[in-house]
Amino acid sequence: MQSSPLASANVFFSFWVMGIESFYALIWPALALGLLCSFGLEALVRPKVSLPWHRPISSLAQHAGLWLAVFCFELAVFQRPWFAAAVALCFQTILVLVNNAKYHSLREPFFAQDFEYFLDTIRFPRLYLPFFGIGKAILATIGVIMGIGVGLYLESPLTRPLSIATFLSGISLLIIGISLLLIGGTRKRQPFTWNPKNDIQTYGFIGSLLPYALAEKIQPQITPPYASSPPPSKAINTLPHLVVIQSESFFDPRSWYPSIAPNLLAHLDRLRHSSTTYGQLQVPAWGANTVRTEFGFLSGIKAEQIGVHRFNPYRKLASWYPYTLVSLLKQLGYRTICIHPYPAAFYRRNTIFPQFGFDQFLDIRCFDVEQKSGPYIGDTALAEKICTELTQSSDAPLFVFAITMENHGPLHWETPLPHEAEQYCTSLLPEGCDDLLIYLRHLVNADTMAGMLSEHLCSLDKEAWLCWYGDHVPIMPTVYTTFGPPDGKTDYLIWSNRTDGSRSEQKERQVEDLGKVLLKEMNLL
Repeated sequence: MQSSPLASANVFFSFWVMGIESFYALIWPALALGLLCSFGLEALVRPKVSLPWHRPISSLAQHAGLWLAVFCFELAVFQRPWFAAAVALCFQTILVLVNNAKYHSLREPFFAQDFEYFLDTIRFPRLYLPFFGIGKAILATIGVIMGIGVGLYLESPLTRPLSIATFLSGISLLIIGISLLLIGGTRKRQPFTWNPKNDIQTYGFIGSLLPYALAEKIQPQITPPYASSPPPSKAINTLPHLVVIQSESFFDPRSWYPSIAPNLLAHLDRLRHSSTTYGQLQVPAWGANTVRTEFGFLSGIKAEQIGVHRFNPYRKLASWYPYTLVSLLKQLGYRTICIHPYPAAFYRRNTIFPQFGFDQFLDIRCFDVEQKSGPYIGDTALAEKICTELTQSSDAPLFVFAITMENHGPLHWETPLPHEAEQYCTSLLPEGCDDLLIYLRHLVNADTMAGMLSEHLCSLDKEAWLCWYGDHVPIMPTVYTTFGPPDGKTDYLIWSNRTDGSRSEQKERQVEDLGKVLLKEMNLL
């Protein structure tokens, strides 16, 4: 007697349900313990985060969904639930260690936009690995390799007791559950402040990742200052040259640590005294993330206007708002050049800067290895390149935006010379402050660069202006532990080869306002 189709379907469904029950019975212990340990790992995060039961349910759902997504991926690939849980926890542990290293150096925790730096660590290892620790990176790599081998050897795959169809069905249902957790967790928008320290403390480390990533897809409704600034009508031959120096990690440390030699920045002191305006500069970066300050200067857009995009405006925001100081100068008739002695692809400047209005980008390929001062191209070599461009420009107005590299960290990978302590400081430095001596060495070279540029600009028959500012304070965590951290402000000045300083104004400014101040000083706005 043949069974009916309905009976066959019931039998099939019963076997399918039994298989799914077996699947979840096998993975449930590893899944539950792993997820519990995942919440426990957040106790290691710095700054300290709130306890799970003090967070919104939506943040808990996102945490669970993201961790389970990694667990599910590993389970689908290796078919071993305990191994999948261990790998997911190892990945989370690495994120926590990276977060803590970043917070130690930059006073800022890890967030979703920072995942891009994992790729940059491979492309530019010297910029990032030393802050995490080479030893930690090697140990982590060895541990991962050994863990994979041991895990695969000790645990049998689920496809031995279960059929492939049952395994794939179980994975599919797990994916559906994860999707529901993530969709449900993101339906209600929480009031994020886009201050990573506050948000992570409130919503948890893992629970903050997805909102930061999703918020980046939203375009802020703002009007860029230079979009509404029509350039004045001026004859091209009357326009002065303009050189802007974004000096890496530059600030005047003498008021922060009074034992630094008073004459350390002799050339810049002279320029301040003969400038039209100078003073301290409020910048949106601390210790790193140069593009935050760079975008602020070039665009005039304030960080508080752009929400989550403030952390790396070159990822998406810069393409939406290409109206900049550069495009305005280009409309006036300037030839616009950026000089940066590092690969142009770093921070995607090679893509972003043509949109901003730069005619030419001279990067590391325009310099020789002999021109290094320490691990990077020296400031004096960059000054020589700028002077060459000015000489070759004849009477055509030239705008040069130079991004220095010499004083980029990690400073602790360099060694001070025997005479430098006496040369740069008036008293003996405490132990563990070698980073400060290295920083002061490169700061002196920045000062020499300023002297070279001012001398060359004074030799020109044409009017020329120099704007100098620092992008952020340097990374020196051990030094800051000894003396206390600076307030994060850098320094700026605006100087011309036609001014004598008789109307010089000292004023604290924000970097987003500096471009318009510069144009007003030049009578171009």
